[in-house]
Amino acid sequence: MSQKKNYMFTNRRHSKKAIMSTVFGVLCTVSMVIVIVMSYVRDGDVPVGYGFTGLFAAVLSLVGLLLGIYAVRETDRFKLFGWLGILLNGAGLAMISGVLYMAAYL
Repeated sequence: MSQKKNYMFTNRRHSKKAIMSTVFGVLCTVSMVIVIVMSYVRDGDVPVGYGFTGLFAAVLSLVGLLLGIYAVRETDRFKLFGWLGILLNGAGLAMISGVLYMAAYL
């Protein structure tokens, strides 16, 4: 009986840019969800700090998106955290865009 060995030796590692992109995406998405829920609970009567949080989340999301794109383009690296960072930062930007759209037209 032959046993299949599942060892894979490689020099590939996760990129630091990709991990930072994922962390930024999680922070941006979580902070936007909290701001949106708290705005809904207060019936739209929100303090100025919520706006600053949204602005900070937008900047953080843009930086995270750029880091994710750079990480995916690196050669000989794992791509999981890069794509995850792009997805989370894109979701954060979509939430920010949705809030701005609703504020302008509703």
